[in-house]
Amino acid sequence: MRRIGAVILAAGASRRLGEPKQLGKVGAENLLERSVRVAHEVGFSPVIVVLGASAESIEAACELGDAEVLINESWNEGMGASVRVGVGALRDVDGCVLMTCDMPAVTPTHLRTLSASGEVTGSAYAGRRGVPAYFPASSFDDLMKLRGDAGAKDLLRSAPCVALAGGELDVDTIEDLERARALFG
Repeated sequence: MRRIGAVILAAGASRRLGEPKQLGKVGAENLLERSVRVAHEVGFSPVIVVLGASAESIEAACELGDAEVLINESWNEGMGASVRVGVGALRDVDGCVLMTCDMPAVTPTHLRTLSASGEVTGSAYAGRRGVPAYFPASSFDDLMKLRGDAGAKDLLRSAPCVALAGGELDVDTIEDLERARALFG
């Protein structure tokens, strides 16, 4: 059986929201706790959370179970730096799912489907490709070369994708958070 890790990218400063989006409550849990729960429900191991801005207060406010929390001191360099921190910590896995904590539509079923083929597979929503995405260990070297804020989008350009219903809801503003609460809370 394949061993698949999850890397949850949660290092950003949430400038548009004005407060840490990781702590935005949707129902009984915040967005970061929700992402960790979904990854655990799939059986991913390890589950790695990459924090950066406001890391101490976010970690203190969250119930993350046995998720491994890593701090990206260079979080202001963009998502690529967080990908490098998370993927660089993976050991003895066959692949990983990269995901962000601000997409409440992500379900365990979607993550299982992404990782089923064992090949690079992205999510499709709102006419674009993105995370969550599955990457086999053979692509980790490419992930470790990522720079800036584009994340893994270039690596997903020609990869198959799985439609993510509601994936266009990415919590960046208070209006987005209110919409997430209405849909999922």
